[in-house]
Amino acid sequence: MSFTLLIHGGAGNITPAQLNAEQEKDYHNGLKEALDIGYEVLSKGGTALDAIVASITLLENNPLFNAGRGAVFTKKGINEMDAAIMDGSNLAAGAIAGVRNIKNPILLAREVMLHSGHVLLSGSGAAEFALNQGIEMAPDEYFFNKSRYDQWVEIRDTDFYQLDHKEDNLKGTVPHTDYKFGTVGAVACDEHGNLAAGTSTGGMTNKRFGRIGDSPIIGAGTYANNVTCAISCTGHGEHFIRAVVAHDVSCLMEYKGLSLQDACAKVIKDKLVKIGGEGGLIAVDAKGNFDFCFNSAGMYRGMRNSEGKEQIAFYG
Repeated sequence: MSFTLLIHGGAGNITPAQLNAEQEKDYHNGLKEALDIGYEVLSKGGTALDAIVASITLLENNPLFNAGRGAVFTKKGINEMDAAIMDGSNLAAGAIAGVRNIKNPILLAREVMLHSGHVLLSGSGAAEFALNQGIEMAPDEYFFNKSRYDQWVEIRDTDFYQLDHKEDNLKGTVPHTDYKFGTVGAVACDEHGNLAAGTSTGGMTNKRFGRIGDSPIIGAGTYANNVTCAISCTGHGEHFIRAVVAHDVSCLMEYKGLSLQDACAKVIKDKLVKIGGEGGLIAVDAKGNFDFCFNSAGMYRGMRNSEGKEQIAFYG
């Protein structure tokens, strides 16, 4: 039986003009390392679930990406993270929202799925559960990233929020137009035909009021079902929640008989666009068919399968 792994490191206004050669190399290496570790799990007969956790953990540890160590700063100047995981073989799912000082949020999401009796835990309750489960914590200093901090300082006294890295100057009057959504995620199909999906994010720079995006919402930013597909999204979370993007792709496959690629295109390039949503997703089905689908300028993405195919790309 064949197996397939896809990962993403965010979508948005990612163009050759935004990255120099050194940055391109850094992103390429970061994506490749995450692909390699997840692929190794699959190649040794491991589960889709274990593969995506391995890949996402590595992406969370890489400060290039807005998840885990690279999480952006909120209005209060702290890091609040969200993550979700789903097992397509039994529809089990676990998610956490608004957590702090959790070194690898995806590991906590998995614990929620396996040991809490619940699907979604948030804030201080999720932190208490993490302590009970022995999840590794990290101090505030671990999450401090100078470029992320500078992004926040630039807009902390405004009502604007940023979707991630932006190079242009806000000047306190207009929101940035040069952005990317730095969420990370992975989907996989293992040799048994089982699917899994996971997503992890630091959310939006300068976000307020305990804002939570689509990443930890099962069916919005993350979904897996062996009958159809596994999906991890990255984009403007509010729109992805309203459009229930991940589950909508699955429904188009299950109830309308659309192919994986056609279902993804319908949701991302038609339905989402009509409500002003921007971003993308990675997807795989139980036969190993896969898709990178996005309506933004680019998406950090990678794929590797047992047929010897490998792809790492940034731009549209």
